[in-house]
Amino acid sequence: MSTPALFAFFNLGGPEILLLIILGILLFGRKLPEVARSLGKATVEFKRGMRGLEEEIHETPQPRASIEPEPVKPPQRVTPSTAKPTFDDATTKPSPSDDATTKPSPIVPPQV
Repeated sequence: MSTPALFAFFNLGGPEILLLIILGILLFGRKLPEVARSLGKATVEFKRGMRGLEEEIHETPQPRASIEPEPVKPPQRVTPSTAKPTFDDATTKPSPSDDATTKPSPIVPPQV
């Protein structure tokens, strides 16, 4: 892309470009070379990254080792266990000797 075509893309003419250059010198002053240098380094890094992506896209894919899926197992019957599991944090049931008018506290699952 030629330089005039780039400025035509932004619809900039000669006076506008000159105004931008003067404005840049006034704003950045002595730091203008440093700003231009960092802008140039960023452009070079961007081009390197794009080149690396293009190389990854265009290189021939290497065959991958095939992964065999596990065979499907038939469903298994689940039988109830003989004893109910006990949990350490569950409240205990009141004994029959307790007063029948008191209600046991509800079992609340622990907060995670």
